[in-house]
Amino acid sequence: MNRYRMHLMVCGGTGCRSSQSVQIVENLNQELKKAGMDQEVQVVTTGCFGFCEKGPIVKIYPDNIFYVEVKPTDAAEIVAEHVVKGRTVQRLVYKDPAGGKQIPASTDMPFYGQQIRIALRNCGLIDPENIDEYISVDGYQALGKALSTMTQQQVVDTLKKSGLRGRGGAGFPTGLKWQAALKQKSDKKYIVCNADEGDPGAFMDRSVLEGDPHSVIEAMAIAGYATGADEGIVYVRAEYPLAVKRLKIAIAQAEEYGLLGKEILGSKFSFRIRLSLGAGAFVCGEETALLNSVEGSRGEPRMKPPFPAEKGLFGKPTIINNVETFANVCPILLNGPEWFASIGTEKSKGTKVFALSGKINNVGLAEVPMGITLREIVENIGGGVRDGRTFKAVQIGGPSGGCLPKSLLDIPIDYESLSAAGAMMGSGGMIVMDDTDCMVNIAKYYLDFTVDESCGKCTPCRVGNKRLFEILERITDGKGTMKDLDDLEVLGGTIRDASLCQLGQTAPNPVLSTLKHFRDEYIAHIVDKRCPSGVCQNLIHYVVVADKCIGCTVCARNCPVSCISGERKTAHVIDQERCTKCGVCFSKCPVDAIVKE
Repeated sequence: MNRYRMHLMVCGGTGCRSSQSVQIVENLNQELKKAGMDQEVQVVTTGCFGFCEKGPIVKIYPDNIFYVEVKPTDAAEIVAEHVVKGRTVQRLVYKDPAGGKQIPASTDMPFYGQQIRIALRNCGLIDPENIDEYISVDGYQALGKALSTMTQQQVVDTLKKSGLRGRGGAGFPTGLKWQAALKQKSDKKYIVCNADEGDPGAFMDRSVLEGDPHSVIEAMAIAGYATGADEGIVYVRAEYPLAVKRLKIAIAQAEEYGLLGKEILGSKFSFRIRLSLGAGAFVCGEETALLNSVEGSRGEPRMKPPFPAEKGLFGKPTIINNVETFANVCPILLNGPEWFASIGTEKSKGTKVFALSGKINNVGLAEVPMGITLREIVENIGGGVRDGRTFKAVQIGGPSGGCLPKSLLDIPIDYESLSAAGAMMGSGGMIVMDDTDCMVNIAKYYLDFTVDESCGKCTPCRVGNKRLFEILERITDGKGTMKDLDDLEVLGGTIRDASLCQLGQTAPNPVLSTLKHFRDEYIAHIVDKRCPSGVCQNLIHYVVVADKCIGCTVCARNCPVSCISGERKTAHVIDQERCTKCGVCFSKCPVDAIVKE
């Protein structure tokens, strides 16, 4: 077995693969072979490094040099300069946009400065398709510890003492859920991993499965031992082909090593895992709808109680936790519950992974301690709003979350604080919006998604959310009334209180939170018949500023309905009655003489 003096770690997550990281790996290997160094320097395909905005990423180990936005054509220079001559390729080093300073080490970058990587601990560090690399970073040590030195109750008590809460959105204490399943007497129990990540802008679970699948497999086996289950199922959406591929490889490797199957590690405990592919129904993120889908039935929620820990898959006691929850289990067993509980706040322990996206400079994954403020995430880790624009709001918790305004930037990120502000932790989606976003339109966008994804089983969700959407549509079309605002609040509250599952119960959140924090925008749409952000098409008026117009006729020549008139070198005029508000004139004007009103 080769002992390499240097490793070139290349991001192999879905995002970087879409930017040719696979070709980067091939080119690096070719260049190393040309240089006669392929036996002393190894190229390793890893999982996601998190800093997706700057991908593809190549990290040099042990030099701790972090190259960003690497192209396949850069491979020759990396090998010739860095590997052969020991010189850093300066043009590929990260530059801090604030001061232009080059920062070659990821440990010095603001993006990573406040992160504590527990769930993401191995992403970007190991080859996810090589079980030996996982074992080299204490992989399967927690399972061995549980089987050899701990009783079932001791494992459950460790989780309870840690304060770990479900990272899928509800935040239910993980130890209590496992305790409920342990107490059940049954000839069969199941462990289910919910990897049905369907929130727009969310990619936390996908990155863990792609970058560290064994961490989830090991944790599921531990859960099986702790509760008396002998079978695990990973419910993963089929739209995640790379995650599915790496899970299959990891399961096969674990079986080959005797870490899954019969009498694991010489104990009396047997456990196997299989995959169940979801078809992309958002409602199947709800645990009981997920169970119905695994059983081959329509993905609809069940009445609770009984809860799955009592009566779940095929009527048997079932533990359901999401990917990130499982990814925290092994470090807790190895480092102790006190270690985990020392991170975060009194009621929200540990860390949380957020997928930062939207109008933010540093799109990517960030794992931060609970209690960090929203401002610290947006400004320090996220690098602030793009293009020098003004922060307006952030949507937290996916389509079922809430929109928080600038005045709440200093709110601590924990379950209780977010709930009190009208938002929710959710699975960890965090979409940043700037002053060009219309909050009424944003609420309509998320509600449109929810209406489309509703399973239709209960009337409040099936009918109520459709009525909410229709009211928002009237308002953005300029046909709303002030009574509509009262109707939105009353109907939203009814849907929240009467829906069967969390999809319906949380669907009104974007509407209710934007009404609370951005009511003036709703009023502008209704009373003034205008969209302050210039987004809602039916409320936009394109007007030619006479003093700026040079009479070039570009707008008139490009107008699809010929509603712009004027002689060459004289100010033009837009016929508002005939204008279809397509915006072509606005985008084509070479001197910005056309404005939105």
